[in-house]
Amino acid sequence: MNKIKEVVSERLGEKYYEISHESGLKMFVYPKENYSSSYVIFGTRYGSIDTQFKLGTDSEYTAVPEGIAHFLEHKLFESEELDAFARYAKTGANANAYTSFDRTCYLFSCSENLKANLEILMDFVTHPYFTEQTVQKEQGIIGQEIKMTEDDPMWASLFLLLGAMYKNHPVQIEIAGTVESISHITADLLYRCYDVFYNMSNMAFCAVGNVDAETVLEVADRLLPKKPPIKIERKFFDEPDAVNTPYAEKKMAVNTPLFALGFKEKLESPEKSGRDIILMQTVLDVLCSKTSALYNEMLADGLINSSFEYEYFTGYGYAAPIFSGESENPREVEKRIKAAVVNLQREGVSAADFKRVRKKLYGRSIMSFNSADEIANNVIASAFAGESVFDGPEILGSITLDEVNRRLKDIDTERSSLSVINPEE
Repeated sequence: MNKIKEVVSERLGEKYYEISHESGLKMFVYPKENYSSSYVIFGTRYGSIDTQFKLGTDSEYTAVPEGIAHFLEHKLFESEELDAFARYAKTGANANAYTSFDRTCYLFSCSENLKANLEILMDFVTHPYFTEQTVQKEQGIIGQEIKMTEDDPMWASLFLLLGAMYKNHPVQIEIAGTVESISHITADLLYRCYDVFYNMSNMAFCAVGNVDAETVLEVADRLLPKKPPIKIERKFFDEPDAVNTPYAEKKMAVNTPLFALGFKEKLESPEKSGRDIILMQTVLDVLCSKTSALYNEMLADGLINSSFEYEYFTGYGYAAPIFSGESENPREVEKRIKAAVVNLQREGVSAADFKRVRKKLYGRSIMSFNSADEIANNVIASAFAGESVFDGPEILGSITLDEVNRRLKDIDTERSSLSVINPEE
């Protein structure tokens, strides 16, 4: 029996419907007034870091080749007859998919034929079709994709940094794997991973825009398989507190050196809470947003340019503030950022900076509810984290200056890695 709950945010004046479907799938239907189009995501909590897992009945972990989640995403569009992209072409939908470190999502947007597009999505995601012949063909295709990303300096810079920071955690492995690792993927292995991670109890669905619960449920009731839930235990890798190496470099075809600087956090539990993430985002905005002294001083001294970025990079078993960009002197950028962190830890975030940044982050959070694709992706991410998409604005409204200053102390300047992509000679 399906259970439907209306979830309302008085603060935002927004609402959505959360459905506990009889198949075990968590479904979210988020109607938006005056929207003529629909954006739909069907996702599984299965990403590139899920290289080892076990079920409740297993005594040992099952290890699978790196890159298999991404490989499975590619293969799932195929069928014995017409592949999913060809079917979408007939309805006029714009379809895509992506695999990240911690999830795989299949999506489409459309301005008409919502029901037909829902049928395509729910059908192909729940009907895998793999053969050894098609797997071997895909190994060649994805092998070429891997080689192309290896030639992308920004992508290479990130994974050079992750390899410098992390010794054992698979977050350091490229999402698509390596040419060698995907050569070990078989049709049987794909079915094994599909049966584990594409169980409805490990998945989430979200439809946003010109949508209604009745249409979504009519299709879901017909097409979604009803199987017992599976308890998946993900491996929490034994990762040392210290970084693997404080410095790593590589030469590529770039005009200006690229850098990425990361501060590896200690983890008391596998995942950071939404509150922890927002507190660190607040810290990073105070430290080096475009209105900060650090950013403007480095810009004025020619150490960075407008490519400078920062993010709080976190997921199951990993967490690190990361700063990246172009610089002729990455070592000096590293020195300046570390000095600014130590100085801010000593003096503390000011009340004025805290209010300014919190107001900016709150405004950005509110604006995200005007975008159907942002809503859908945030709903899926929140569902997999066991939280609500409405939690962000509520947290921003309740965090305190003391909390931000305590969170600031979690950045350890002694536990950092710098990766540099230098120009070829």
